[in-house]
Amino acid sequence: MIFAIEEINNSSTLLPNITLGYRIFDTCNTVSKALEASLSFVAQNKIDSLNLDEFCNCTGNIPSTIAVVGASGSAVSTAVADLVGLFYIPQISYASSSRLLSNKNQYKSFMRTIPTDEYQAIAMAAIIDHFQWNWVIAIASDDEYGRPGIEKFENEMFHRDICIDLNVLISQYIDEAEIRRLADRIENSTARVIAVFASGPDIEPLIKEMVRRNVTDRVWLASEAWASSSLVAKPEYLDVMGGTIGFALRAGNIPGFKEFLQQVHPKKSSHNEFVREFWEETFNCYLEDSPRNEDSENGSTSFRPLCTGEEDIASVETPYLDYTHLRISYNVYVAVYAIAQALQDMLTCTPGKGLFANGSCADIRKVEAWQVLKQLRHLNFINSMGERVRFDNGSELSANYTIINWHRSPEDGSVVFKEVGYYSIHNKNGAKLSIDKTKILWNGHLTEVPFSNCSEECEPGTRKGIIDGKPTCCFECTECSDGEYSDHKDASVCSKCPNNSWSNGNHTSCFLKEIEFLSWTEPFGIALALFAVLGVLLTAFVLGVFVQFRDTPVVKASNRELSFLLLFSLICCFSSSLIFIGEPQDWTCRVRQPAFGISFVLCISCILVKTNRVLLVFEAKIPTSLHRKWWGLNLQFLLVFLFTFVQVMICVVWLYNAPPGSYKNYDIDEIIFITCNEGSMMALGFLIGYTCLLAAICFFFAFKSRKLPENFTEAKFITFSMLIFFIVWISFIPAYFSTYGKFVSAVEVIAILASSFSLLACIFFNKVYIILLKPSRNTIEEVRCSTAAHSFKAAAKATLRHNSASRKRSGSVGGSSASSPSSSICLKTNGNETESPSTRRHSQKPRVSFGSGTVSLSLSFEEARKNSVK
Repeated sequence: MIFAIEEINNSSTLLPNITLGYRIFDTCNTVSKALEASLSFVAQNKIDSLNLDEFCNCTGNIPSTIAVVGASGSAVSTAVADLVGLFYIPQISYASSSRLLSNKNQYKSFMRTIPTDEYQAIAMAAIIDHFQWNWVIAIASDDEYGRPGIEKFENEMFHRDICIDLNVLISQYIDEAEIRRLADRIENSTARVIAVFASGPDIEPLIKEMVRRNVTDRVWLASEAWASSSLVAKPEYLDVMGGTIGFALRAGNIPGFKEFLQQVHPKKSSHNEFVREFWEETFNCYLEDSPRNEDSENGSTSFRPLCTGEEDIASVETPYLDYTHLRISYNVYVAVYAIAQALQDMLTCTPGKGLFANGSCADIRKVEAWQVLKQLRHLNFINSMGERVRFDNGSELSANYTIINWHRSPEDGSVVFKEVGYYSIHNKNGAKLSIDKTKILWNGHLTEVPFSNCSEECEPGTRKGIIDGKPTCCFECTECSDGEYSDHKDASVCSKCPNNSWSNGNHTSCFLKEIEFLSWTEPFGIALALFAVLGVLLTAFVLGVFVQFRDTPVVKASNRELSFLLLFSLICCFSSSLIFIGEPQDWTCRVRQPAFGISFVLCISCILVKTNRVLLVFEAKIPTSLHRKWWGLNLQFLLVFLFTFVQVMICVVWLYNAPPGSYKNYDIDEIIFITCNEGSMMALGFLIGYTCLLAAICFFFAFKSRKLPENFTEAKFITFSMLIFFIVWISFIPAYFSTYGKFVSAVEVIAILASSFSLLACIFFNKVYIILLKPSRNTIEEVRCSTAAHSFKAAAKATLRHNSASRKRSGSVGGSSASSPSSSICLKTNGNETESPSTRRHSQKPRVSFGSGTVSLSLSFEEARKNSVK
C-alpha cells in the first residue's frame, strides 16, 4: 500500500499536485482491535463534520479519512463494514472473500478486489469431482469466512452427488482436548480427502496435532486463505502436508516493487513500527529505543545484539522478498489505485456531467467520504493486468485461481508451491478447470491419484445400489437387469436399451434384436406352406375328377353344382392359410382373416344347403312340386350367397371400424415379433363364432340324415368332419390366446389346414375312391338300389305306424276281430321274365301305393340286363 501511494504521489498524470496520506492500524486478526481502530477515524470524521475551525485552531488536526483499505480476514472486514457503512466511508478489502459481503443492501460501502468465496467453493467441488472422489471431510473456520464458504461447498457437493463424511467448524481458540477428538475422528474416517475453508491461524492447531500423530495418508484441499500461509507451509510439516492442493489468487505484476522492497530500512521508515519489528525479527537484533527491548518479561531479547543499521536485506532468505507471486499484494495495489482513480475522476469532472445534484462535481479540496463512495460505485477502469475493475451494484470480479501443489525443494527442503493448473470463471464463457496431473505429487511423493470413495467403483454392466442407513455415496454394485446396460464405471442407473435392442451377456452394451415372424424360409413355415399347397393340389385333383366324371351317378347324386362350389371354397380355404405366412404387412393383415372367414363360411354353407335339401326330400311322405320348386338349384345358390353375405358384412364392418395392421412386439427378450394387430378381438370372435354357428347347424342336419342313402348324402362323413371342425376350433381359442409372436399365426394356419383337410377327406375321398377304384358302384342300378332300400325301410316304418294306429282304433270300437294285417313287397325285374314293351313303359318309375293293411311296391328299371335277355 505504501508503495502504491508513493507511486501515485510521484505521478505527474494521476492526481497532480495532490498528495495522499495514510494511517496504518494493526487489527491483530481480531474484531475488537479492528473496531477500536475504526472508531478512531470515524470519530475524527465526525469532529471534522462539525466544522469547528472558527472556535479553535484545528490546523494541526489529522484530515478526515475518505477511504479504508482492508481488512484481510472476512470476519474483521464484516465488523468494520457494519461500522463504516453507517458513515458511508468506502471500504475496499484486498483479501476478504466471504460471499456474505456480496450483500450490497447490508454492506453498502463495502467493495473488494478479490473474488468471492462462492467461486472458490465451486472450484473446490470441481476439483473433487475431477479426481472422481465422492467421500470427503469438510472443515471450516467458525466465522464469516468459513461458514458461508463451507455452506456453498456443501451445496455444490450435493448437486454433484458427492458425500461429506465429517463436517466440523474450528477456531484458533479451540482447546487441545477438542483438537484431539477431532484428530481421532479424522483418523477413524475412511475419507482420504480433507477440504478446509479456514485461515492459517485457525487451521494451524489441527495441523500440529496431525503432524504429531504422523497421519500421512490424507490429501488436503486448501482454500486461498491458508494455501500459501507461512504458518502451516513449513518444512517440518511436509511429511504430513506434502501434496496439499491449494487455491491461490492469480499473481499480478507490479513494476518497481522489487527495488522498493530491497530499499526498505528502519532509518527510512522510522515512523513505521511494522518495518522496525520486521528488521529485528529478520536479523535477530534490536533497535535502539525499541519497545521490545524494554519488555522485561521477555528475556529472549537480552541475547540479541544491537542492530548496526548496516544489515543487508538481500543477504537473507525471507518470504518478504518473494515478489515473483504477488497475489494479495497485487490486490492491495489495485485497491489503492481504484481510490486514486476515483479521485482523479472527481478532479477532471466537467460541471454538468458530474454524479451529484444537477450534474455538479465534487470539490476535490473539500472532498467527503460519501462522495468518494459514489464515485467508486461508478468506477470502471482497466488495471495493469488488463482486467476490468468495477464496483457497481451486483458486480463481482472474475474468479481466477491458480491451483498449487505443495512440493519439497530438493535443494534446501523448503516448501515449494508448484503451479499445476488454474480455474477461471468468466460471465460469458462459463467455468474452466485445467489440471496437469503429471505435475502433482500426492502425499509428497506419489504420482497415483489417491482413492477417496466410500465404496469401490462399480464396473461397466453394473449400477450403484442403495444400502439402507448409508449415504448415497456408499453403495453396493448391482448387476443391470436384462434389457438394460451401463457402459461406464460407477453408473448410477442402468440405461434401458432401445426397443429394437437388447443387452448383451455382461450388460455393457446393446445389440439389435432378432426380428422373427412366420417366415417362408424357416422349416416350420415351409412345412405349413407345403401342407397348404398339398391341400390345394388335392382339392384341385378332386375337382378335376368330378369335372371329368360329372355325368356319373355318384357325382350327380352328390349335387354336382354345389359340389363344384364346395371344392372351390376348399381351394380358397387352403389358399387363405398362405397369407398367414411371411412378414406381416398392413395389407396382408387386413386380408387374411376375412379371406379365411369368407372361405370357410362359403364351404360350410354349401354343405349345409346340400345336406338339408336331401334330408327334406327324403323325409317328405310324397315329394310334391312345391318341394321340387323350393329346393331348386337357384334357391340353393341363393341360400349359399345369403349365408356368405352375412360373413362378408361382418368383415366389412370390421375393416371399416378397426382395421388390422402390422405390429412389432418388443415385449419379448432379444426378439422382435412382427405380428398382426387384429384391431378388434370382438370382430374376430364374431367371424369365428358365425362360422361355428353354421357348422353346428350343419352338424345337426348331417346327424339327422345319417341313415339316408350314401349316394345322396355323406351324413356320417359330414358328421365326423364337423366333429373334427369343432375339436379344432375349440382347441384353437385357448391356443390362440396363450401363444405369442409368430406362433399365433402358426396356430391359426394349423387350425385352417386341419379343418380344410377334414372336410376334403371326409366328404370327397370316399367318392373319389368309388369313381376311380370302384366303378362298379358308380352305376344307376347301384344308386337306385340304395334308394329303393331306403324307401323299403321308410315304407315299412310307415306301415307299422299305420297298422298300430288302426289296431288302437279297432280296439276302442270293440267290434269283431279282424285279421292281422300283412304286408307284402314285390319287386319285379326283367331278370328271368320277359315283359312287354307296354309293361316296360309303365314301370319306368317306382310306384308307391298304400292300402288298408297292405303295402305294395313295384319297381322297374329302364336298363335291361343284357345277359338275361340273351
